[in-house]
Amino acid sequence: MNVDRKTFLRGLGAGALGLLATGGRSAMEADGYQSAATPTWTGDDPEGFWRQVRAQFPMTPERIYFNTGGLGPAPRRVLDMLTLASRQLQERVETGHDFFAQARVLVAAYLGARPAEICFTRNTTEGTCIVAGGLELQAADEVIFESHAHPGGSFPWLNRQRADGIVVKTFEPDPTSAAGNVERIAALITPRTRVVQVSHVTSPTGILLPVPAIAELAHRHGLWFHVDGAQSAGMIPVDLRALGCDSFATSGHKWIGGPHETGILWIREERIAEVTPRHVGAYSSDDMNLKNPGPFTYTPGAHRFEYGTRNAASVLALAEATRFQTEIGRDRIAARGRALAQRVRAGFERIDSVEILTPADPALSGSMITFRTPRLSYEQIFGRLLGDHHLRTRPVSEVDLNAIRISTHLFNSPEECDRLVGALDEVLRKA
Repeated sequence: MNVDRKTFLRGLGAGALGLLATGGRSAMEADGYQSAATPTWTGDDPEGFWRQVRAQFPMTPERIYFNTGGLGPAPRRVLDMLTLASRQLQERVETGHDFFAQARVLVAAYLGARPAEICFTRNTTEGTCIVAGGLELQAADEVIFESHAHPGGSFPWLNRQRADGIVVKTFEPDPTSAAGNVERIAALITPRTRVVQVSHVTSPTGILLPVPAIAELAHRHGLWFHVDGAQSAGMIPVDLRALGCDSFATSGHKWIGGPHETGILWIREERIAEVTPRHVGAYSSDDMNLKNPGPFTYTPGAHRFEYGTRNAASVLALAEATRFQTEIGRDRIAARGRALAQRVRAGFERIDSVEILTPADPALSGSMITFRTPRLSYEQIFGRLLGDHHLRTRPVSEVDLNAIRISTHLFNSPEECDRLVGALDEVLRKA
């Protein structure tokens, strides 16, 4: 890439990216930016603190939202960053690709990674597609993942099975034992196995899988280990290098609270070269000499997988979302979500005929609760909770579970959880 293209934004002056890098606000305020200050935790009034956090989200009061596992709301300051950066780039008629480098630093720190290991994608699915399409696999090579994998995690491998003849093998997640999940994967490994993938937290039932132990198993057999982190990053603190996986894909628009169509792919720096980019463009390489083209070389780092004109404003807003959560406290967010999920569980356990599918063991669960009942179908429960009680949940039709999933996050409250429990009780009593 030529120098002019690399440095074309240096003359823009203080803008949204500089604010991300320095943590300052003055330029944004001078541009009309007004954002509520992040509340400070003192421990004196916990519920007052969380009410201030909830006030950061411009969500309609007309319904209560329990579906962060599907799509999470963004706080006002993230939306403000998206709007401001979009306007500044439009005013200057620039793409803002130089903004990616500084945003990469913030996102890498949030995930315990190195900036060179971070690739900005549009969602978890795109990240998994990059890995699934880029690994050198031959016909009859085996890939193992769980039967509860989201389509975004399973379809990329099933597509390679169709196109290239690889073999997909699945295991049923064990909701009772972390060691049981490791054993189920181990039982499927053969000399032809090349890849293991798991969901860090399974989408249908919220089982927290033992990623470090699975990483140890995979590496003992010389396998690539990929993690679908769509349901973990932002729900629980994630330290990618400590997890032990080789690659990790997540979405910014779920638990992290970033804008729609944002995602992150992490590939361990030592193994980036093992994933061949299948889509490339100007930002994938520094080779620009077409008069005497030599061997094509990739740009160092995972951003070789980023190509073409992208929405820099959304990347800036995603970085702002990670900073917002860091200021709130990632451990604090995780504890809040778990406590609310446990409150919902305790309420559901008092209702006759309700079966909870999510493990009760805190080591195997996070901030999601999935339940079902033989008295009503998931369509009926979902419809009545939404239509009669204005409670937005998530129907679970996968693998014939016939269930409903509840997500509890930093903007939810104990009162909302109690309202959900009461509404379900009423729906079932009227069934």
